[in-house]
Amino acid sequence: MARIDVVMPQMGESITEGTIVKWHKKVGDRVRLDETLLEISTDKVDSEIPSPAEGVLSEILVGEQKTVPVQTVIATIETDGKGTAPSPPPADAPPVASVAAATARGASPASPAAAAPSSGRFYSPLVLNVAREEGIGMDELERIPGTGEGGRVSKKDMMAYLAAKRSGAVLPARPAAVPAAPPAGITMKPADAPELRAKYPAPEHEILQMSNVLQKMAHHLVQSVHTSPHASAVHEVDMTPIVRHRDAHAAEFDRSQGFKLTFTPYIVEAVVKAIKKYPLINSSVEGDKIIKKNFINIGLAVASDSGLLVPVIKHAEGMNFLGIARAVNDLVTRTRSKRLLPDDVQGGTFTISNYGVFGTLIGTPIINQPQVAILGTGAIRKLATVIDEGLAIRSMAYFTLSFDHRIVDGALGGMFLDEIVRTLQRFDTGLRF
Repeated sequence: MARIDVVMPQMGESITEGTIVKWHKKVGDRVRLDETLLEISTDKVDSEIPSPAEGVLSEILVGEQKTVPVQTVIATIETDGKGTAPSPPPADAPPVASVAAATARGASPASPAAAAPSSGRFYSPLVLNVAREEGIGMDELERIPGTGEGGRVSKKDMMAYLAAKRSGAVLPARPAAVPAAPPAGITMKPADAPELRAKYPAPEHEILQMSNVLQKMAHHLVQSVHTSPHASAVHEVDMTPIVRHRDAHAAEFDRSQGFKLTFTPYIVEAVVKAIKKYPLINSSVEGDKIIKKNFINIGLAVASDSGLLVPVIKHAEGMNFLGIARAVNDLVTRTRSKRLLPDDVQGGTFTISNYGVFGTLIGTPIINQPQVAILGTGAIRKLATVIDEGLAIRSMAYFTLSFDHRIVDGALGGMFLDEIVRTLQRFDTGLRF
């Protein structure tokens, strides 16, 4: 038998340590290759870490809620094969959503399957490596049915697919991906706090521990309020053209793309167009200098069971509607399945918060520093509205723009928000996918 070391992965060049949130297996349990072994938390994201090998979890060296430096051995797995564990990659290796031992077997960044899957489906470095060697691109990889946890594609699935492909057999297509539903609420565990227990006795009170993500978010929001003088503008938007277009094409889109068409891509596209017209909105402030960004990275506030995360669509200015829709689905799915990498939540230049999904009509979101504006989108409701001196039933919503009044005044904020509204209300309903 061989012993495989499981190490704390380095989830990005700036990440120096990680906290073990939960072990999904206990000592003596058998684990499959790429099966979820544990959850870790860094100061950027929470991630589920797959097993680097198949075997028996023989030892857990670092317990839950313990923080250790990256590359620290945190467990060992006894495998059935012979040989030694692969050595971990150097500290400057590109980050991947796996343990370092798996990275040593992983795919080259230049592999044809290395592009982000539009469905948000997770692929292990081993599977990506096989895909690279066999010349399988991401579009083809997305069609391979998986038998692993959560429909994940294993090496066994890859070998079966390749054998069937060479023999001319046709494998059944995998079911369309369904994004994880929004969480019912933030998951928090009871905290051991004797000094507070005396002040807040049970059973009248419960003392809960904030997650790492929740603590970071709280600090970030407090810092934002202290940094930027917040001002807000609210506009009403007639979403009827968008609602009708989505309803008309939802089934076709689901069949062709493998995921649901939501309202978010429509809004992101409108925001990108408005930023191109009013680029000062896409800035940050350093001292008495304004840093205007000539690229557009859109952050999406996504609720997860560990807190609010803001993954980023990079270079949205170069994407068409379908590209935006795929990027939105990818980020939301990976956020809720804990597959984000630190780079996914960095570099945003403008943020959208869709609190309307929870039924909220109007909100005043807090700016995501160091950005200077954030858009909040409320719930879409059918209302009686006056059009051309007559009443009509329309799908209406309220959009709020919170902006940094140091460089964005009411005129610029109002014109920018009005541009978003007019783009949505004049949407090209002839768009097909």
